[in-house]
Amino acid sequence: MRSDMRKAIAYYRVSTERQGQSGLGLEAQKSAVKDFATANNYLLSGEFVEIESGKKNIRPVLQRALVACKSENAMLLIAKLDRLGRNVVFISKLMESGIDFKAVDNPHAGKLIVHIMAAFAEHERDQISERTTAALKAAKTKGVELGYNGRYVLSKENKMRAQAFALKMKPQIEELQEKGITTIRALTDELNRMKIPAYRSNKWHPSTVHQIIKRMNQK
Repeated sequence: MRSDMRKAIAYYRVSTERQGQSGLGLEAQKSAVKDFATANNYLLSGEFVEIESGKKNIRPVLQRALVACKSENAMLLIAKLDRLGRNVVFISKLMESGIDFKAVDNPHAGKLIVHIMAAFAEHERDQISERTTAALKAAKTKGVELGYNGRYVLSKENKMRAQAFALKMKPQIEELQEKGITTIRALTDELNRMKIPAYRSNKWHPSTVHQIIKRMNQK
């Protein structure tokens, strides 16, 4: 390691399990971060990949990346600001954590610019959500049955989302099991202690842990 090089930790995020498995979007992020690191004398000492929606503020993989940054006195590098999230409160907390980070698509942006960019991204997300809700409400008012066979399609989509969440949680639960935390009650308590949100709420219950383990083992 050259004396003028600084350590860096790379953080990549994809929004769906399918993107994580296929590398869709992930390879582009890796390429952008590695090119930036090479051009700016950063030594990548670790990489963290998280599969999570940008709307959520609690991300266990990002937390591990920040711990690694702190222990190694390293910079956190991401490909684009929206890989961190579209939530102003979340970005503010990250900036207050004391960990230096750079979005390689705009590496010279100061804290104020980063905060403004996050505000615009959050506003855009909210606008899309409001337009979608209004369109669905208008369609329902007109008596339009949304989707093919309506309720059947919705039920199928909900099941697919639940299965995707179970697959996302599988590595975390298996890691706890390897540490000897194997009973439903013990897993429930530990997930709540770690403040990892459940699928439909912030709190885990034995029934939800049992269901997710069942889904994890489905082929």
